[in-house]
Amino acid sequence: MKQILIVGAGSVGGFFGAHLAKANLSVSFLLRPKTLAAVKQNGLTIRSAGGSFTVHPPAASDPRELPKPDLIILSNKAYDLDEVMTQIEPVMSKETTILTLQNGVDTEDRLLARFKRDCVVGGVAFIYSKIAAPGVIDHYKSGAVAIGELMGHKSPRVLAIAGVFNQAGISCQLAEDIRRSKWEKMCWNCVFNPLTVLVDDKVAKTLDHPEMLRVIHHIVGEVVAVAAAAKVPLASDMADKVVRWSQEIRDIHTSMYDDWKAGRPTEIDYLNGYIVQKGREFGIPTPVNESLTAMIKTLTEKEKTGPGVVRIDGAVVQPVSFDRAAIASLPAEYQLDISTVMPGLKGRGIRVKGLLDIPALAVGADHVTFHASDGKYSACLTLQQAREYGVLVYELDGAALPDAKGGPFRLVTPGLGDLCANVKGVARIEVTIGTGTDTRPSVRTNC
Repeated sequence: MKQILIVGAGSVGGFFGAHLAKANLSVSFLLRPKTLAAVKQNGLTIRSAGGSFTVHPPAASDPRELPKPDLIILSNKAYDLDEVMTQIEPVMSKETTILTLQNGVDTEDRLLARFKRDCVVGGVAFIYSKIAAPGVIDHYKSGAVAIGELMGHKSPRVLAIAGVFNQAGISCQLAEDIRRSKWEKMCWNCVFNPLTVLVDDKVAKTLDHPEMLRVIHHIVGEVVAVAAAAKVPLASDMADKVVRWSQEIRDIHTSMYDDWKAGRPTEIDYLNGYIVQKGREFGIPTPVNESLTAMIKTLTEKEKTGPGVVRIDGAVVQPVSFDRAAIASLPAEYQLDISTVMPGLKGRGIRVKGLLDIPALAVGADHVTFHASDGKYSACLTLQQAREYGVLVYELDGAALPDAKGGPFRLVTPGLGDLCANVKGVARIEVTIGTGTDTRPSVRTNC
């Protein structure tokens, strides 16, 4: 293992990779542009109660600019795996080994399906650390790995990888059944990653309530059932083990919690969501994991913005956004066949009244301004005009209204005239007290 490539310099890859580099091993990093710039300028820093240090390893955003690796250590998020496989493929040789240190239990199979050869060694990381800033990792607890061949034998390559970690002072255990080890950690991840987000607190908060302990047993029970169907039998007292393992790390937040607080995507689809998916395939009910998946996605995913979304804000108690599906779900009484207002076209529109009835309007609100997505055009109507005449066209021939037709949302006002309030590419509906911005070159008196 002469040349080692670390993919990512986050809380896992940054910590282990920095220690390998500190031990004078030939280590390089494949990094995203923001982290790459930070590491090139300031190095990669590990801050720990046991001592801090900085290394300056070779790094790039294209692996072809780095030494060709004998060992690739993956520490990226599970949802980035497809992108990473495409990146590393040009530097893969017949001898290259990939070590996986991600959460989840399907990374190894995804790699094998892509590269179609025995190039994967499974791994589990045990560490509590956080990204303090790009290129700066704060380390708090642990810092060990378990690795193993997927078939369970002690091959020369796993012994060589263990030697690499040991040389850097990192504890590396050889697992007899790495798939089982990964499923055991999956049980822990499926419990505490989502629960710490839902309670907005540390692991301890989920351990100290008897009612929550019953929930933990239900979560783990579903994971154990799915694992058994996947031919990875786990201990019958797995839930008790998960609780017992967690007592020594009561004070920590989880990686999902940290990702949520930092505004990053979560790995819910590769943890509880994966259990739900496999449960459906195997015919195993997973209602608790399904509920956790739905709640985490609802809680952590950012409000939709950008193309395909229209937002109502201004003099309202709470802004609200709609995409085409949300608009189509509004009551039928507000829906309109657009052929009645735009002859020759087949599609759907929504009466603006239906949209304005959703948010609670501020006391005294009396005007509505429709803003085009380019920010240059807007039309202001009285609240009464908007409710009585406004129609937002959102669908043509069963698909989203195309940009060429003024989409994805186009305001028309039959009865007031096109010049009065025909706004293409509506992205924002602003409720105001008093008149709002109006950029129309001329406004008819009946407006």
